[in-house]
Amino acid sequence: MLSRVTLKSLKKANISLSIANRSIVTVSKWDKDPTAGPSVNKFEEEVAEPRFLEMVKMHFDKAAKYTNVSEDLLKYIKECNTVIRFNIPLQRDDGSLEMLTCYRAQHSHHKLPVKGGTRYADNVSISEVEALAALMTFKLAAADIPFGGAKGGIRFNPRNYSRGEIERATRRYTLELAKKGFIGASIDVPGPDMGTDQQIMTWMKDTYTSIYGDTDINCEGCVTGKFLRHGGIQGRNESTGLGVFYGIREMLNNDEFVKKAKLTKGIEGKTFIVQGFGAVGSWASKFLEEKGGKVVGVVEWDSAIYKKDGFKVDELIAWKDQNKTFKTYKNADKIELTNPQKFLEFECDVLIPAAVERSIHKFNAKNLKCKVVAEGANGPTTVWGEEICEAKGIVNIPDLILNGGGVTVSYFEWLKNLQHVSAGKLTRRWEEQSKKTLFEVIKGKKLSEEDYGSQESKKKFKGAKEIDIVYSGLEEIMCGSVNDHFQRALEQNCSLRISGFSKSIEKVANFYRESGIVF
Repeated sequence: MLSRVTLKSLKKANISLSIANRSIVTVSKWDKDPTAGPSVNKFEEEVAEPRFLEMVKMHFDKAAKYTNVSEDLLKYIKECNTVIRFNIPLQRDDGSLEMLTCYRAQHSHHKLPVKGGTRYADNVSISEVEALAALMTFKLAAADIPFGGAKGGIRFNPRNYSRGEIERATRRYTLELAKKGFIGASIDVPGPDMGTDQQIMTWMKDTYTSIYGDTDINCEGCVTGKFLRHGGIQGRNESTGLGVFYGIREMLNNDEFVKKAKLTKGIEGKTFIVQGFGAVGSWASKFLEEKGGKVVGVVEWDSAIYKKDGFKVDELIAWKDQNKTFKTYKNADKIELTNPQKFLEFECDVLIPAAVERSIHKFNAKNLKCKVVAEGANGPTTVWGEEICEAKGIVNIPDLILNGGGVTVSYFEWLKNLQHVSAGKLTRRWEEQSKKTLFEVIKGKKLSEEDYGSQESKKKFKGAKEIDIVYSGLEEIMCGSVNDHFQRALEQNCSLRISGFSKSIEKVANFYRESGIVF
């Protein structure tokens, strides 16, 4: 059993303590399937990064020094309120029976329901869901979204299972959550995450509705990220990537930020390397390209490609959809299959890690040649990786305020499910007629259809559809959040991450001060 040591000696010893089992874990090289678990070697030289949960708590402790919250309240806010672990049986297609371990963590109940993703991966664990649930609490508080943080999942790799097996596992997982009071529109609202998608969320909704649909009129709101005809919302697929784009755009148009990052203003002409070309990375790349940015590199778990003049993003998306990999992609200057992660170290203006946690760490941070790290994934930069980046003058836009687009639009979907009507449906025609009436007042006469001009001109009079309202709401929340936290970072002379954490901590603390703590 390892004894308690200081952070300083922890760095010297190059070891990392595990709260769960005190084992020592190697830094993930992401050299295999990202849904696979990390390698665990009791004594290996290349270790020394804190586990994800420890990392989140270290960020919390650093930020807490910038608040006026008492130590006892800080301790209460930091710890996870409720965690469950249970096993479910899965009958495989061949008739055999397999046991799957499942988790759900509810970090904070200061606001209800709690909200967080559902992850299907080999490395899902109690410590991971606790860390992600805690991060969700502060991410939601940063964006002023009225949920507590949660996270859950099943420890298995869906790539190794058939569609029928995944459906059976999903429905049994949902059933057990319902029996334990860990799902419901007013209690706990899961959403998609790594290894899960609209289909998984729709199965979860269908299972919950089958149990409680006759007594819970808001049962569709039990999960978010569903298919549109099952209560989903337009814009959810691209929401996290779009939020990343909005955040990067705001910062690259901020005079103080670009001065700090040693860049010129604006997205146009900037070069980007994206790690992870899934739902987040691909959509962020698409929106950045539309504003003149150049995606020069894409890093996946099994391959990496680079093109100095920039890729055509739509071409990359089509290739990935068809081939599932960039291993055989031809239109690149360079391609790497042996060690794809070394492409993170290529020169660019903005590096976007949008894959898995702990991708930028003490072993590769010193080799980065970017000016900005914009975190599209949860926890992609380790504590010591960030310290090295700061020493090199690399500016970090943290996940806490940058990758909240998904949960923001999930909030819109939840509201839609509770209101039982889509945004814009009741107001679109009225809005269109109001615009035409105002135009006629300005012109001073009653106008015919021909007076409104071309079909393109007529579109400007159309009322807002659901997708328009979703995009507008997401832009308002994301832009307001990044600007507020950057201003606080300037005032407190701290990093954006500390600014985000400290402000979120204060929001949660103020809630408890005003409401009091029951018993």
